[in-house]
Amino acid sequence: MRRAPRRRSRQAALQALFAADLAPRAAGANCPEAAVAEAALDALGEHFEVLPGARGFAEELVSGVSAHREEIDARLAGVSRRWRLDRMAAVDRNVLRLGAYEVLFGGTPAAIAIDEAVELARRFGGFASPGFVNGVLDALARSHAPAAPRADAGEGQ
Repeated sequence: MRRAPRRRSRQAALQALFAADLAPRAAGANCPEAAVAEAALDALGEHFEVLPGARGFAEELVSGVSAHREEIDARLAGVSRRWRLDRMAAVDRNVLRLGAYEVLFGGTPAAIAIDEAVELARRFGGFASPGFVNGVLDALARSHAPAAPRADAGEGQ
């Protein structure tokens, strides 16, 4: 799949995750967040053109973030120094969740996932969002990457 449809997928997924993140608090609803995110994705499709290929990847991202939300939030909380997730801007929090899902579970190379998340933060977040997202996801990727073997490992044994 070409890059543009995946970028559009990420944008649609971010918008759906953002809506789901805020909707339950605003409405006081007891509806599962995954269902709210899927409904938001459907609503996006009604109002904006989402190409079929982009729609499939967006659905994968939304369902993946929803399915792994607790672990993603725990991992983000562990690497975001001095920032609690509930105190982050909603856009930043959801860009981080999306990027973290791709790094941890989505099979996207960390460098690409981080770059795409930074672009989402640049487009939808505030002035400091791109640097913040880059720093947190870079720390997450480093903590997730397997340790590189030491050059002196095995010597003298």
